Amino acid sequence: MDARRLFVPAAAVLIAGAALGAQQQPTFRSGTQVVSLFVTVQDAQKRLVADLTQGDFEVFDNDKPQPISYFDSSIHPITVVAMLDTSGSMTLTIDLLKQAAEQFILRLLPEDRARVGAFNDKIQFGGSRFTNNRDDLVSDIKDLDYGNGTRLWDAVGASLDELKPIDGRRVVLVFTDGDDTDSRRLNLGNVIDQARQQEAMIYAIGLESRYFNGAQMVRTKPDRGLRKLSDETGGGYFELSKATDLAPAFTQIAQELHSQYVIGFAPTQLDGKVHKLTVKLKQPGLTARARRSYLAAASGT
Repeated sequence: MDARRLFVPAAAVLIAGAALGAQQQPTFRSGTQVVSLFVTVQDAQKRLVADLTQGDFEVFDNDKPQPISYFDSSIHPITVVAMLDTSGSMTLTIDLLKQAAEQFILRLLPEDRARVGAFNDKIQFGGSRFTNNRDDLVSDIKDLDYGNGTRLWDAVGASLDELKPIDGRRVVLVFTDGDDTDSRRLNLGNVIDQARQQEAMIYAIGLESRYFNGAQMVRTKPDRGLRKLSDETGGGYFELSKATDLAPAFTQIAQELHSQYVIGFAPTQLDGKVHKLTVKLKQPGLTARARRSYLAAASGT
């Protein structure tokens, strides 16, 4: 396979980033002109594929093929919340987690903006606004506090609340090593509905970890809902067994977010219902990952 397909050259990243303000942007909210999908493509070896054209893709709305009305393979800026589990079970690996999150922040492009946050029995956001100042964001990561319990779904919902007034591309990157134990407001279904309505993409990293609970060593397993949440919204899910794999996972997510295609189509039926979305590739050996549904609501409803 042509090596150009596997990587986005650094020079292209810089040129695309500089040109973002000048190029036409798709409508990012369903029910106006275009339903947009951000699509990650990988080959059989899980390598990113970056040189496809519009003709390589097929889009289906409720299993019906749709003409593609918008296609863009350039880099689009993201606004992202990186939300980290700092509950008691993370005591032994919190330093590695913070270092991995810093690697993600350092790989954001100048047009990207971010906030960082933490959750345990509380939910905390660093800083007062989204920013592209990496020094401020790294400092916010170092200041994240500890606690007990795991308000996982409440934390994802709070992250989506922070992103709601933001235009353009919205992403939540959430990390945890356990099940939701303390959410008071939301469950997995609520969060999926909220993400669908806001058209936000959610990436998740789950870690199997070990910690001392005061009586014995305990092994944790990440919440099984993380994969479903990521699959439904078009993000990726990474389940890790070693804390040393955290930095590569955070780094890979940053690379994916800057190597995605934007595909749009004009919906023919705005019936106020949830429609199934499917993206397929004509070339054998390639897989596409994108959000699996959208709310077919007319503008303003």
